[in-house]
Amino acid sequence: MNIFSKIAAGLKKTKDSMMGKLEALMNSFTKIDEDFFEELEELLITCDIGVETSLEICGELRKKVKEKGLTETVQLMDELKEIITEMLGEDKALDTSSKPAVILIIGVNGAGKTTTIGKLAARYKNEGKKVIVAAADTFRAAAIEQLEVWTQRAGVDIVKHAEGSDPAAVVFDAVTAAKAREADVLICDTAGRLHNKKNLMDELKKISRIVNQQAEGCSLETLLVLDATTGQNAVNQAKLFGETADITGIVLTKLDGTAKGGIIISIHRELGIPVKLVGVGEKLDDLQDFHARDFVDALFETETDFDYNYERLDDEEETEIITEEEPSEVISEETKAEEIPEEITEEPVETEEEPAEENAEEIPENDTEAEQNTEPEKKSLKDGKFGFLFKEITFGKKKKEDNDEKSEDE
Repeated sequence: MNIFSKIAAGLKKTKDSMMGKLEALMNSFTKIDEDFFEELEELLITCDIGVETSLEICGELRKKVKEKGLTETVQLMDELKEIITEMLGEDKALDTSSKPAVILIIGVNGAGKTTTIGKLAARYKNEGKKVIVAAADTFRAAAIEQLEVWTQRAGVDIVKHAEGSDPAAVVFDAVTAAKAREADVLICDTAGRLHNKKNLMDELKKISRIVNQQAEGCSLETLLVLDATTGQNAVNQAKLFGETADITGIVLTKLDGTAKGGIIISIHRELGIPVKLVGVGEKLDDLQDFHARDFVDALFETETDFDYNYERLDDEEETEIITEEEPSEVISEETKAEEIPEEITEEPVETEEEPAEENAEEIPENDTEAEQNTEPEKKSLKDGKFGFLFKEITFGKKKKEDNDEKSEDE
């Protein structure tokens, strides 16, 4: 599965929710009027795109309708796609040009900071870079041990202190070690914090000052990790963290488990902070660079345009073949079971003599008794190639009775 397919698969829930609603709206209106735009604004807001961004999208769409003289709603999908692509702007990758390149990871507990650090460390290690991780989350219980497990998996070094020690001191030692060991990338974990915890937010400022002082001239990325499942709450977190830290990018995790992927648009537009990484799964390679064009294409394209959907369609075709074969087998068995009684009852009815009619009534009764008393193996003979014997026995019995009656008359 290529990178685009991973993004498409991760956005499936968002696509099914958002685009399903959009298509239903387009089909319910035959013309473009103010009622349509009111419905569209409400729909975009419910898709976690945000009030301000939704109003701006509808405003741009109104301009496109007037400029191009559009009259049908089916013509608006391409225009919406183009507007959202322009809003997301150009892609901005992580800056790791200096040596060491420092990446500071911040965010609330449970957003996926530790997992993101482990995946980033594995990525740069696979690229042949030397990576050091600083375990500066000294407040949360077992946070250091958890991060140490990830570093062992990735095969990178870790700088740690005892639990409860000064996080800024850990970062200081980590920067010193990165310079001495000529590391390419230094990834710093920090304690999960909320905006209303003043002491923790002050600690974050202190860590940022130490990094700027000790790693002066090095590229510094301050990445805010946000949980995509929280929707607009994630946007509010970004606003509050932006007041304390100089955020250079967003890492949006758990995108594959939510239908609220529309917050990417509002984060870009309302905060001016680019989304640089997205998490679309639990595997090490499921942390992907964000590309605006791929995001919009995955959101608006039809299902069969994605590689992962071709695999899903193949599975459906196999199941269809199986379901077509099963009924035919059942029908053939039923017809086999019904063929013999019909042939037996037809022959005696063709004769006009009274004994034949009596025999016609007696034969089915004998057949049913025989069917009840016989074992499954004998029944298989009747349904198989020896079924013709039953017909011959019937005619033989009938002929014998006719001869007996003639001899009595004589």
